[in-house]
Parts: sequence; C-alpha cells; structure tokens
Amino acid sequence: MNVEGQVRIPSGCAIAAMISKEGNKVSGEKIIEAMKPMHDRSNGLGGGFAAYGIYPDYKDFYAFHLFFNDRDTRKNCEKYLREGFEIVRSEIIPTRKIPAITDEPIIWRYFVTPLKSVLLSLQLDEKEFVARTVMKINTEMNGAYVFSSGKNMGAFKAVGFPEDVGVFYRLDDYEGYSWTAHGRYPTNTPGWWGGAHPFTLLDYSVVHNGEISSYDANRRFIEMFGYKCTLQTDTEVITYIMDYLLRNRGLSLRDAAAVIAAPFWSTINSMPDGKEKQKLKYLRTVFSSLLITGPFSIVFGFDGGLMALNDRLKLRSMVVGEKDDMVYIASEEAAIRVMEPDAENIYAPAGGEPVIICLKDGGNQ
Repeated sequence: MNVEGQVRIPSGCAIAAMISKEGNKVSGEKIIEAMKPMHDRSNGLGGGFAAYGIYPDYKDFYAFHLFFNDRDTRKNCEKYLREGFEIVRSEIIPTRKIPAITDEPIIWRYFVTPLKSVLLSLQLDEKEFVARTVMKINTEMNGAYVFSSGKNMGAFKAVGFPEDVGVFYRLDDYEGYSWTAHGRYPTNTPGWWGGAHPFTLLDYSVVHNGEISSYDANRRFIEMFGYKCTLQTDTEVITYIMDYLLRNRGLSLRDAAAVIAAPFWSTINSMPDGKEKQKLKYLRTVFSSLLITGPFSIVFGFDGGLMALNDRLKLRSMVVGEKDDMVYIASEEAAIRVMEPDAENIYAPAGGEPVIICLKDGGNQ
C-alpha cells in the first residue's frame, strides 16, 4: 500500500516568502521553520532561499555567488572576473557540515563593481554588462556556475530538503527585509545544485511550483535576446522573461504579470472599450510567445519588494496573510502560521491576479 511520502505528489514543490513593508530586518531562521510543515512537498532533490538586504556593508556592489567544481576552475573564473570588474571582497560562503547535505561544490562569493573603462569601451550600462557576464560564465566556463548576482541580496541553494539547506548555509546568521524559499519536487529534470530554486539574474529571483508546458516556445523567444537556458529546468526561463520585460522593455510589474499569465481572449473581448482593454490586447499580441501555460504559482523577488502570481486557472495553491507590517506567502496556510501564528487576512489570490508588495519609502535596504 502506498502511503504519503512514497508516491509522487502532483502538486509537489513548496514555496514560501515573507517581507517587512517597513524594511525591518528578519532572521533567516523564521523562513527555514516555515518549510518544515511542507516537508512532503519536496523530495530532497533541491532546496533554496533568496534574501534581500543581507549585505548592507556592500550594498553598492554586485554579490556574485558561485559554485565551482574545483580549485583550478575557481582561479580561472576569478581571472576572467578581474578583466571586467574590481573585486572588493572574495571569500568562501560560510556553511555548516551536516549529514543531510553531501557532495557540495566549492561555494564562493565575490563583491564586485564593473570597471568604468570596460563599460565605456563596450557602450553598455552596468546591469547589461553583469547579465552578459553571468550568461558567459554559465554557458562557456565548464565547472563554474553563477547562482546569484544582485546587489544587497543573495541566493543560497543546494541538493537537499530546504530546512536542511537553510541550516547548511547558516541562514540564521543573516538578516533581511525579504525572504523567499523553495522545496523542490522535480518531475522532468534531474536534481543538481544549479537546478535548485531560486533562479536569479541581477536582483531578480524566482521560486516556482508547477510545470511549464510552454517552455520550448518561451525559451526560443527569450534566447533571441541573448539569454541562455542551460540549467536543465523549466523555471529558469521565468527569471529571464521577467528581466526582459521589466529591465529591457520597461514594463511595470502588473503589465509583466499580464503577459506571463495573460487573461483569456474571451475575457479581454468582453471588457468595455477603453485603455485597459487596448493595453491587454497589445500585451497579448506583442508578447504572445511569453505567455506561460501550465500550472504554476511563483514568488518573484526584486530589490524593494515581492510579487506572487498564480496561473490563470489557479492550478497550484498559494495563500497570503498579514500581520502588522509583515506580509507572508506560502503554498499552505500551515507555513504562514509557523512564521506568524496570529497572521490575519488569510486569502488565496485569484488566478492571474498579481499580489505586489513594495517597501514603504524604500525601507532600510
């Protein structure tokens, strides 16, 4: 007889997030605890976290988190970085040795700033240069992988259950104004350190529960603009789509949500004539290849806030709760109750309707 924990869970994968709208710092311990009641949504093949506001002493520098297969690869990658960046600090990322996490690569971080002379010669702004550097390392430098590259934020991920991954990375030693977390139950792709969530680029991060049936169409479109999907999981493409829509095309968060979880044409056509109807028609037409189909719930992290979003049919669970200046998001209410037992206004967002939480007045980033 099959019992829970021994069968595939169709709605597997767990996501959780929390943010202080005032920008107050919260220990990573709380987000680790939130993943425990959702343990059976994962199968130990991937767990990870993203945290914002954790590097105040280096907030003006890009924090590159990298996995290396060996020491020589690290040295070669560091040599390449020095060609385009000033490295102001270089160190191993602190971890705890625990039995649950094995076969770890070399895990390093660099706080860097692009060299102005290089930006000038290439005629690039610094974000585009950083994004291209990440793509180049991840596609051309065998044995090296950049898994985080934003300012004053960082991703921490591994093969393992998320509650173990959090202990491994000593996340109780960090404090951030915003945290996201993921427990992976891969269905179509292997479990490996780079394939764990979150997926990041610059200060954007994505944790995702679901399966993207439109992956090939999404990937083919986004790769026309220099992005490379190499990480053996469909979620990676969501991060690049959001970067393209927000940074390159200048869309708002709400409009980007209307692209990836677009209303049905029948819904748009039934709307009264006006600017909103015109805009939705434009977004559906111009960015039709970036509609994400299939069941999904995501939490999208960015500098200064979070966005939670379900697919149009709401085929994956996601709930939101509040308490004072804190907002909590999770696959299950039980996880929210662990983070805040007295959470209020618990509700499940409608399919395709983004929940956007931003810091007040920029907060204490």
